[in-house]
Amino acid sequence: MFKIQSFVLSAAIAIAAFYSLATHTAQAAEPEAAEDLQQPWIEVLQSDAPKADKAMACKRLNVYGDGRAVPFLAPLLQDAELSSWARIALEAIPDPAADEALRNAMDLTSGRLLIGVINSIGVREDGQAVEGLAKRLSSTDDEVASAAAAALGRIGNAAAVEALKPALAGASAAVRNAAAEGCILSAEKRLDAGDADQAAALYDVVRAADVPKMRIVEATRGAILARGPAGVPLLVEQLQSDDRALFHIGLTTARELSGREVTDALMAEMGRTSAERQATLLLVLADRGDTEALPAIMHAAQAGSPRARIAAIGVLKRLGNASCVPTLLEIAADADAEVAQAAREALEGLPGDDVNADLAARLAKAQGASRLPLIEVVGLRRIDAMPPLLAAIDDSDPAIRHAALTALGSVVDLERLPVLIERAIDPKYAEDAAAASAALRAASIRMPDREGCAAKLAAAMPRASMAAKVAILEVLTAMGGERALQTVGAAAKASEDELKDAGSRLLGEWMTVDAAPVLLDLAKTATEEKYEIRAIRGYLRIVRQFDVPLEERAAMCRSALQAARRDAEKKLVLEVLERYPSVDMLRLAVEIAKVPALKNDAAATALAIAQKIGGSVDVQQLLTQVGQRPVKVEIVKAEYGTDAKAVDVTETLRRNVRDFPLIVLPSGSYNSAFGGDPVPGVVKRLKIQYRIDGQAGETTFAEDATILLPVPR
Repeated sequence: MFKIQSFVLSAAIAIAAFYSLATHTAQAAEPEAAEDLQQPWIEVLQSDAPKADKAMACKRLNVYGDGRAVPFLAPLLQDAELSSWARIALEAIPDPAADEALRNAMDLTSGRLLIGVINSIGVREDGQAVEGLAKRLSSTDDEVASAAAAALGRIGNAAAVEALKPALAGASAAVRNAAAEGCILSAEKRLDAGDADQAAALYDVVRAADVPKMRIVEATRGAILARGPAGVPLLVEQLQSDDRALFHIGLTTARELSGREVTDALMAEMGRTSAERQATLLLVLADRGDTEALPAIMHAAQAGSPRARIAAIGVLKRLGNASCVPTLLEIAADADAEVAQAAREALEGLPGDDVNADLAARLAKAQGASRLPLIEVVGLRRIDAMPPLLAAIDDSDPAIRHAALTALGSVVDLERLPVLIERAIDPKYAEDAAAASAALRAASIRMPDREGCAAKLAAAMPRASMAAKVAILEVLTAMGGERALQTVGAAAKASEDELKDAGSRLLGEWMTVDAAPVLLDLAKTATEEKYEIRAIRGYLRIVRQFDVPLEERAAMCRSALQAARRDAEKKLVLEVLERYPSVDMLRLAVEIAKVPALKNDAAATALAIAQKIGGSVDVQQLLTQVGQRPVKVEIVKAEYGTDAKAVDVTETLRRNVRDFPLIVLPSGSYNSAFGGDPVPGVVKRLKIQYRIDGQAGETTFAEDATILLPVPR
């Protein structure tokens, strides 16, 4: 028997039913507590309390109410403002009186109120309401008739179904749609109850009716599933349909309906449908997990249109096993590059150690066109097939050699790494150099023993050509580690210009803090300005970007300041000081201010640091050394924008004024700090009128410039 999740049950009805069940359970568990708790809310309904209070009372009676609350809730069903609240409570009360109240209300309400009452009857699935609901099917109000049809479907007994059937033929289009929905709901109830034959018959009634396509599609799905294996011919009918909606419901149902009969039908359909549909059917087989279909899928992968072949290969990747290897290897050598690539990817993804063993055994004996894809797949799957791979790197075919080198990069261990090292530094064929270097890099980066790998690479340096030495240095940089850093650092101090250039460049790219001492030493000892500048800038990159304790960072900045020979690098030190403000960083800024060419830059940095860390006694004393002292700064007026349009930013500046003429905004972007761009796409300026210690001044800053107010004279 097949459990069918309703396509048509509305979320609102489902939630209401769940809520009703939950509250019903709570009431049944604690009847005495419910009795005690419901009375105050009943009294609210009896009173002349505001309607908002009565709505809250209904909400509470949803939880605590029982049959005694029904007489006080029932009159509210006729109240436009309280009807829905009363229905919430009545839907949840586990007492026949609630059903009776809702049935009676059908004769006392109309329009939206009647529709709400009918919906609540549907939620409670009141079989005694069928007669009253059936009368409403002929209502001139299509919404009322449609609600009645849906409620009858929720009830779903024989009487409800007999009431619905005439509406499928004689009602308006809207009501026919609702009646079809009701019949489908009724059919699902029968199927859930184990009466598949009646369910199938009811689905067929809907399929034969003049109702919207959506209902036909839903009923077709149900009719197939209700019949089980006997529904396969109807399933095939949908898979052959020119109607896209029916075809797609056939695909959906094929995924749901189990059994070998469905698999056989899908495979048979594969042989007589279009290439486009073949691809779709193959995906259904994959979703079903039908391993019985593997022979047919492998046949589809070998023949047919490229699209169907690629789809079939994708299915083999999901469902396949070692038995698929020969077929996929054959396809991997196909003339169609896209198909061949799909086969390689499928071979890479096939699950199972037996697949690895099969591929390794085949590679040892491989000849001809299958050898290249085998080598590639062995590498992709990282299969330890060293003997045939080592033999392949000496093959006469460059494609085989390059594939074997690439595969070795994925599988070679530390013990056999020298094979790749030798091929990288002294290739037998010049055209193999790039492939060998790439393989060596891949192998070295993945080695668990990084230091052992670095030692082997360093040992090969003396006998390598200059190009190979640089390649090894690049591999060592990608690896990182103590031995690698030592080797690259030594290269930066070598006598050969090529090594010095490569070593200093790679040190500047190092991704760990341990390169800092090596770079600082190089900055101090380099005899050529080019390498000294490269080293000090690499050192400052580490100071600026890497996670370093504050005190250590300050010490590193001091070391950089001492090693830097040019003002340009000293300015870079100032950038670091401002990024990581502290008293120690302020002291360094004061020292830099002693350099005449850097005095103004250092003073601005010192002020910025002071603004961020606060004006302690130490800070004030340090600022006096750069010609700054605490002053009283007042912002009179500030405008940001253009001459044609500007916004007042006086208050923003005032909030950020401290005891110095430098104003540090919360963002380096004026637009961000001032709450937006007043004139998009146009260069703006900040105009400030101010007083420092009572002396008036006025100045203008370009957009995003540092705001350092000139002291009026």
